[in-house]
Amino acid sequence: MIPTKKISLGLIAAMTLAGCGSGSTNTSQDPDITISDEKTSMENILLQEWKGPYGGVPAFDEMKLEDLQPAMEQGMAQHLQEIIAIAANPAPPTFENTILAMQKSGEELDRAFTYYSIWSSNLSSEEFREIQQVLAPKISEYSSKISQNKQLFERIKSVYEQSQKTPLPLQEQRAVQLIYEDFAMEGANLSETEKARYAAINKELSQLYTKFSNNVLAEEENYVVFLEQDQLSGLPDSYIKAAAKAAEDRGEKGKYAVLNTRSSMDPFLTYSDERELRKKVWTNYYSRGDNNDEYDNKQLIKEILKLRDERVELLGYENYAQWRLQNRMAKTPERAMELMEAVWPAALARVEEEVADMQALATAEGKDITIAPWDYRYYAEKVRQEKYDLESDEVKQYLQLDKLTDALFYTASEVFNYEFSPVPEGTVPVFHEDVKVWEVTDKDTGAHIGLWYLDPYARKGKRSGAWASQYRSHSEMEGEKETVLASNNSNFVKPAPGEPALISWDDATTFFHEFGHALHFFASEVKYPILNSGVRDYTEFQSQLLERWLSTDEVINQFLVHHETGEPIPQELVAKIKKAATFNQGFATTEFLASALMDMKLHTTDPDDIDMDTFEEETLAALNMPEQIVMRHRTPHFGHVFSGEGYATGYYGYLWADVLTSDAAEAFKEAPGGFYDKNVAEKLVKYLFAPRNAMDPAEAYRLFRGRDATIDALMRDRGFPVPSQQN
Repeated sequence: MIPTKKISLGLIAAMTLAGCGSGSTNTSQDPDITISDEKTSMENILLQEWKGPYGGVPAFDEMKLEDLQPAMEQGMAQHLQEIIAIAANPAPPTFENTILAMQKSGEELDRAFTYYSIWSSNLSSEEFREIQQVLAPKISEYSSKISQNKQLFERIKSVYEQSQKTPLPLQEQRAVQLIYEDFAMEGANLSETEKARYAAINKELSQLYTKFSNNVLAEEENYVVFLEQDQLSGLPDSYIKAAAKAAEDRGEKGKYAVLNTRSSMDPFLTYSDERELRKKVWTNYYSRGDNNDEYDNKQLIKEILKLRDERVELLGYENYAQWRLQNRMAKTPERAMELMEAVWPAALARVEEEVADMQALATAEGKDITIAPWDYRYYAEKVRQEKYDLESDEVKQYLQLDKLTDALFYTASEVFNYEFSPVPEGTVPVFHEDVKVWEVTDKDTGAHIGLWYLDPYARKGKRSGAWASQYRSHSEMEGEKETVLASNNSNFVKPAPGEPALISWDDATTFFHEFGHALHFFASEVKYPILNSGVRDYTEFQSQLLERWLSTDEVINQFLVHHETGEPIPQELVAKIKKAATFNQGFATTEFLASALMDMKLHTTDPDDIDMDTFEEETLAALNMPEQIVMRHRTPHFGHVFSGEGYATGYYGYLWADVLTSDAAEAFKEAPGGFYDKNVAEKLVKYLFAPRNAMDPAEAYRLFRGRDATIDALMRDRGFPVPSQQN
């Protein structure tokens, strides 16, 4: 998406507008956007200026789906009129009348997109999906009319060239650079004929992305395994109670539901003694989008790959990966592959050891089986108990969601100097009764920083996984300060009434991870919305780093208390957790890297040479993928890559960011105050959180660390051999 307004790039990606730049060749004419003649912008709540406290908040309690399509259409038409006026300005192009004017445009549409994102991610329904199918190509056309506006681009190019001769202040210079580069990447220099084709491709892609995403959601909703009382062997009480509620919510009172989401599937595969049921649950989850039915995604993927390839060929690139990575930290697919291939052999070697341990245990139990993918978590848990005397469910009794939320706030207080205070119920509108809101302030001055919304539980219509988003990002254009409205969204299984929400260590880690994104939003000190955009293989770094605070003594000793007795977690159990820190890293690293490598292979191979029925299997075989493990995200449901373009050829970015994470974590370990060292924390916020994209990420990291990161710390963290220490 060409960032000409305040809509965040991450939000656009989530709404399946991937790449969204492209197309229309003559935007000096009236915008060709059909507007539903239902309500004017003054009447439509989705377009109205946000009212109430905290600088105004979204009217989530008043939003109606019937208002969405007219709001989006009116918002797009209004924004296009603003863009046309900027492009047609007779005055010579300047930062103020071109770049700043673009950044200040599109206010109404920003607000409409916020509501759109809620329906898309948190409250999806059949009715919404029908509207989404209609809006997707219209949004693509709208975006094309901006990014392919020749008159507008000439003004941007003029300001850019002036800035190369006479540099602007740093943030202004960076804003000009990012906007110019984005327009160039989206085909602003193409011929009129090429622009038209580019726009047509983007329009078609927007529809394919929407269909892909909705197919996955349908598969998650359609495949629920209902258990009887005699099929619960091995399952923890907390899981059984939550599964009973999930079944009752779906009209099956007296049964127990295993949902087709990771947060439900993962613990079932870890604890259930019923091998055939484990296989069924595993098959349901990993077959999403691959059932050869109306929701099958394989042909959609083929079409997406061909269109992406054709689009970048118009720009002179050999493949999609070359185009996408040019403004990432990796710069080229070759550098990204080099990192992945450096880690892959060590991960495979560790998997071999892990499988041998599991097979030996199964044989000792008298089981005549060969470890299969649906056995991995189950027997890994048994090996964990045997090797480290550590049982995941025992740890889970100390991982209460409410207490972990307090742990997030403690970390934010100690490292970022933030205070989180609950907003009284009814003060701020929410879109679901599960959503809670906190005010974020500076701990010393009391200055308001923003609001944090938390939507923690899985439900029908909510997309799977966990994510962070912004309803409003920080900016300070011409002295007008916008404060942050950020949210974290999870899919924890909602507990039965009166029961605590207990989550796994992995889920707790993810909870900290997503909160890291929120802190990145709150810490922003940029002037212009464009500078809040993220560099994909860098933006996960801050959130991955925040995961490290979960395992600090300060958090463990204060917030990990037993949900029944209130007793703090025993030190001997803490010692076991830390001792087992590198346990199962073969599985974790391999399932992730397989997806990242597949992403890159798909986008560096000629689509005409790809047979979607065999490509995944053949590629994994060439990589020597262990048969006991499956990709974390199999191709037919790889939403990161095919429901938009946010992570396309960018899934490796989690590993790239983890190199930075491990290296930065060692900076804290080396400091006198450890992870709560004030000097290192101050540098962390100053160089790695507050600038967002106002400076080059590599330079920002060097300012923090004094040097570039190396892979050594990552390999140490995972218990793999360190390259620099090998012969």
